[in-house]
Order: sequence, then C-alpha cells, then structure tokens
Amino acid sequence: VQLQASGGGLVQAGASLRLSCAGSGRSFSNYAIGWFRQAPGKEREFVAAVSRGGTRKDLAVSVKGRFTISRDNAENTVYLQMNSLKPEDTAVYYCSGKVAVTGEVPRGLHEYGYWGQGTQVTVSS
Repeated sequence: VQLQASGGGLVQAGASLRLSCAGSGRSFSNYAIGWFRQAPGKEREFVAAVSRGGTRKDLAVSVKGRFTISRDNAENTVYLQMNSLKPEDTAVYYCSGKVAVTGEVPRGLHEYGYWGQGTQVTVSS
C-alpha cells in the first residue's frame, strides 16, 4: 500500500486541524493505520492508531480528549482530527500501515512497514 498524508498547516493554539492519510493500492482495509509525529530533535512517537475495520482505536495519553482517529475504507482514507492544538503538538506527522489481524491496533514504530511522507503541523502560541 502507498500512503499519502495531507492537511497540515500553521495554526494558533486552540485551533483545529484534520489530517488525512490516503491509501492507494489494493486491500486498504487489510491494514491497521497509525499516526506518528516527530518534533525537531526528538524521536518519532506514537499518536494514534485504528484497526483495519475501524472499530478499535488507540490514542497516546498526550492527545486523548483532543484528537480522534477514524477511517473510511470505502474512500481508502484515515483521518486524524486534532482539536485544542497546543504548541507542543508541533511536529511532522506521518501515517503508517501494517497488515493486521482484525482488532489489532499497533503502537510500536517498528511494527509498521509502510510509511507516507510527513505533513508539517505548526502550532503557534
């Protein structure tokens, strides 16, 4: 699968953004999709993941209550809705895919074998 992330931008603290991860190729619904982010000088970290069917989701503690993840397999797209953005959310956001079993929501960076290019999110204070 090929993945392409989009939707980043420059916003003020408290604003919202919705990132999209569009998949191409066959069997998008066979993949669990994860979002990771990497700030300058920091390691890439887990943000959110959704199971292949969309019924199970996992979010990092730092974004719970502010971010939601969803998917539309008919459109081969996964969304990351980001509300109440904070300056510490500033990072390049990457989407990633893993061929998964039903209900699986991987959190580990190295569990994912497919990566899209990143999209920059900058939150000003």
